[in-house]
Amino acid sequence: MQELEQEIKALIIESLNLEDISATDIDTDAPLFVEGLGLDSIDALELGLALQKRYGIVLGDSEAGREHFGSVRRLAQFVSGARQR
Repeated sequence: MQELEQEIKALIIESLNLEDISATDIDTDAPLFVEGLGLDSIDALELGLALQKRYGIVLGDSEAGREHFGSVRRLAQFVSGARQR
């Protein structure tokens, strides 16, 4: 799971053009939005598209879907589970 978490951190940096941040700067359990990394709804859309392209997963816009974007760890768990289906 750690490898997937690192991939997702790199994807966040790449897809959102976060040039001043490295993967080690992103806390795996920190919130991605508002607090923590401080992403916004536009970032969520861009990140969602990047995840769909990279991992071939389908993201819904439901409340449960938003929970997956809570942290890098949650995203990794979601991606891992979605790829196993």
